Amino acid sequence: MPLEPGIEAEHQFEVDERLLTDVGGTLSARVLSTPGMIGMMERTAASLVSAYLPDGKATVGFEVCVKHVAAAREGSRCTARARLEDVQDERKLRFSVEVLGEDGRTIGVGTHERRVIDVAR
Repeated sequence: MPLEPGIEAEHQFEVDERLLTDVGGTLSARVLSTPGMIGMMERTAASLVSAYLPDGKATVGFEVCVKHVAAAREGSRCTARARLEDVQDERKLRFSVEVLGEDGRTIGVGTHERRVIDVAR
């Protein structure tokens, strides 16, 4: 199957230990860290296209441009979404990405780019 703009995926996750920060003790509660949020966005984008890639191919991220606009507290449930927006030369992929809180509010939003690479199997 060729990669075509418009395909989408989402991944629900719990804001847990590996995704948390208290910003060096400056917050009274632990919340979703920006690196954790970006990691979930990247994971969702990579998972979205992996089924479309031939054997011996994978993707790596090379650009992230996101805004972290709201907090998600420890233990809350969030949804990361990715939509493939553009494919260039069958190897450069641009996604719109977002993370939503369990109440539907936007936690983070932006774009992410990945490149298709050869991998040894």
